[in-house]
Amino acid sequence: MSRKPRKYQRSNYYIDKSFQTKFILKFCSLLAFGSALTVALIYWLARHSTTVGIANGRVAVHTTAEYLLPLLLQTVFIELVIVSLAAIAMMLLVSHKIAGPLHRLKIMLGLLGEGDFSSSMRLREGDQLKQVAVTYNETVEKINGRIKTLKNASSMDEVKKILNTFKT
Repeated sequence: MSRKPRKYQRSNYYIDKSFQTKFILKFCSLLAFGSALTVALIYWLARHSTTVGIANGRVAVHTTAEYLLPLLLQTVFIELVIVSLAAIAMMLLVSHKIAGPLHRLKIMLGLLGEGDFSSSMRLREGDQLKQVAVTYNETVEKINGRIKTLKNASSMDEVKKILNTFKT
């Protein structure tokens, strides 16, 4: 049983590498900042209390902050790595839904600038900027209508009258 490929299936998750990389790094730096802030706050709040612990058969008295710091650092580091990997995957998908349509729009505007009014902009379901694609397609239809009117004009006076409706 063969599967038919979807018409607009993602083939590349990195569309705009610079934008997507910065987007992911900003989010991961926010996670790192949050983790460092957690360690600092717990350390600061625990600095005035005392903890008694047994290490290597010896009883040791330390501030709770000194006792917790190594455990906190290990825990937060492991958590940061796991959450960052999940965040990178999620941000790559989210940024793809933004960068992909923007890349497509840039291509379509380039075609429009070269005088190609024949293609319409289609985006995958769930992509951002869906309304921009609808507006783009409506605008191209209006331009095509004006071009047809110009082509069907029978005299130069009629062409000038149509051209005067354009705002410049």
